[in-house]
Amino acid sequence: MKRPHRPSRTPIDPYILLLLGTVGLAALLPARGTGAALASGASTAAIALLFFLYGARLSTREALDGLRHWRLHGTVLACTFLVFPLLGLVARGSVPVLLTDPLYQGLLFLTLVPSTVQSSIAFTSIARGNVPAAICAGSFSSLVGIVATPLLAAALLGGGAGGFSADSVTKIVLQLLVPFVAGQVLRRWIGGFVTRHRKVLALVDRGSILLVVYTAFSQGMVRGVWSQVSPARLGGLLAVEAVLLAVMLLLTWYGARALKFGRADRIAIQFAGSKKSLAAGLPMASVLFGAQASLAVLPLMLFHQMQLMVCAVIAKRRSHDPGSLDAGTAEEVDVTVRSPAGPSRTGAGTGTRSG
Repeated sequence: MKRPHRPSRTPIDPYILLLLGTVGLAALLPARGTGAALASGASTAAIALLFFLYGARLSTREALDGLRHWRLHGTVLACTFLVFPLLGLVARGSVPVLLTDPLYQGLLFLTLVPSTVQSSIAFTSIARGNVPAAICAGSFSSLVGIVATPLLAAALLGGGAGGFSADSVTKIVLQLLVPFVAGQVLRRWIGGFVTRHRKVLALVDRGSILLVVYTAFSQGMVRGVWSQVSPARLGGLLAVEAVLLAVMLLLTWYGARALKFGRADRIAIQFAGSKKSLAAGLPMASVLFGAQASLAVLPLMLFHQMQLMVCAVIAKRRSHDPGSLDAGTAEEVDVTVRSPAGPSRTGAGTGTRSG
């Protein structure tokens, strides 16, 4: 039994640096002509592969077992798919003073995507919270998001999401839902392989997302969409996102207290209910926004790094709270937990994953 390592400084996700490098590559050498067509086809295949692997990793039995804590999971889902979108609608007031309309569309989209899995687990463990609840809450959010995010985008974004149509719905079903269901169906036969090669497949995940980012930002460069963004607008976007994150962190913590959750559960609710998944959001944006995806994912990329930095600080402080060793939380936290995706290390090293 080991005490989880605690980050000594605010983390900068190395994967974010890779994403920024990919954006820089797309700015200098955007895919054009035949190259653009090949990149687009490869991106489509990568998105399908991502959601196939998500389906293959999710243990249906363990997810159903977690439903016994339905109040906590319902609270996290409400924060993710109800409170967040409502705040996104309120942020409409920042246009045009702080944000342009395309940036606001991206901001609203980030409020619609599911929560994270890996980083929610890691921060909950560091803060001595309810780790099993964080595992299930993040997994349920990802599962619900496959259906809820496109539906919310259709309702709230309308024409901003690439113009919702029967063709858009077909693309979502074929690229997201069908591969996910296929992964679930085949899990019986490939689940062991996925678990044994978890680290290798994680590299496939991240490589696929980098390809999606390169394709989206290449399209943006060719179409000149980046001329719509100025340093002042980026500053405005960061300010709005900082307020959004602060409000959600306060609401999840004090709202969970008002609902009579214990300390360990409140920690899980705060970390699972206040964050958004870059891994799930990027491929969804590519499907929903098409050529406008580069601007649409910018708010999500910035928010993702912001949430990691802020939550790392909060988790470290929570671990030293006087109530962190109460009856609801073990004095020593085993850093190995079994998630629906297989064994997961929840020390500081996973706290900066893109999940």
